[in-house]
Amino acid sequence: MNRVPIGIVLNGVTGRMGYRQHLVRSLLAIREEGGLPAGDGRRIWPEPILVGRNPAKLQEIAERHGLTDWTTDLDAALARDDVQIYFDAQVTQQREKAIRAAIEAGKHVYTEKPLADDTAAAADLCRAARAAGVKHGVVQDKLFLPGLRKLARLVEGGFFGRILSVRGEFGYWVFEGDWQAAQRPSWNYRAADGGGIVVDMFPHWQYVLERIFAPVRSVQATVATHIPSRVDESGAVYEATADDAAYGIFELEGGIVAQINSSWAVRVYRDELVEFQVDGTHGSAVAGLRECHIQHRGATPKPVWNPDLPATERFREQWQRVPDNEVYDNGFKVQWEAFLRHVVDDAAFPWDFAAGVRGVQLAELGLESARTGRRLEIPALDL
Repeated sequence: MNRVPIGIVLNGVTGRMGYRQHLVRSLLAIREEGGLPAGDGRRIWPEPILVGRNPAKLQEIAERHGLTDWTTDLDAALARDDVQIYFDAQVTQQREKAIRAAIEAGKHVYTEKPLADDTAAAADLCRAARAAGVKHGVVQDKLFLPGLRKLARLVEGGFFGRILSVRGEFGYWVFEGDWQAAQRPSWNYRAADGGGIVVDMFPHWQYVLERIFAPVRSVQATVATHIPSRVDESGAVYEATADDAAYGIFELEGGIVAQINSSWAVRVYRDELVEFQVDGTHGSAVAGLRECHIQHRGATPKPVWNPDLPATERFREQWQRVPDNEVYDNGFKVQWEAFLRHVVDDAAFPWDFAAGVRGVQLAELGLESARTGRRLEIPALDL
């Protein structure tokens, strides 16, 4: 087989997302399929170099998957001639320095979001990558989920007519760590460590809204720390200083109003952990991670509000399921394939650092809105 080997430094692979989604379900999955077809007929072959701070964990992961290349020395990994791509899945506060080092080493950069701690730093990374002439991208995995791909297909096909509103519900109960172990790391709930649901989720909502519907023009948010103390991985009680819930209103270009609630302190009573309802003049849809259901205006019932009588209509049964019509692969893997083709074949890749800057900007403005109680316009970025 005629392969195109691509050395990829994976920094932060011992974390849940870095390991499960990016290493196992993306890059190793591509290898299991015999590589990714390149434009010239060869196969792009990822060669992972695992980087992290814990040598025992790195060695264990490498041995589990038959890999041999791992190190705790990021500078040495970036200095290698056989490395073309740097990928970052570290905690956000460690990301900017490492990405800057990769850019200075002349490596293409693909990274988890958020791109940096604040808008100014993210914008500076974008300018630095452009000046260095390296290719750059930010993970925007939600766009590749089956449910949202179906939703995007409906938008592109004009199903909704004029879109009026988007309502999103995201979240689940993250255990406090005392009587049941928490499902998320403790740093997520410490502001000093870069935690908080706004920093984590608003960049997601920015690209979902922008790419599927329209650019965001303003934000108004209320945030809360509903659970004031939690128990960390060692069993010690700590103060939760970061927001664990955010309630945002986003005005989009064209008059669309989006409301999205994000919470790690909510119990789920819906079909999926995230759902978006889109209402338009000609129809509505409800999309989750995988499924999407629609109701056209010609099939919309006429319910009557009468609090004196029990509801007899089965509202969910009045909606129609959108068929898959294609095989949906893992969303992280699909975007990895796009970035690899971007590097090897110079294929288009619109999810670049500029897109990442806009996500950081929305999170920063969302937090400012919560502090000041004001609705904030989204200013144009000078990139």
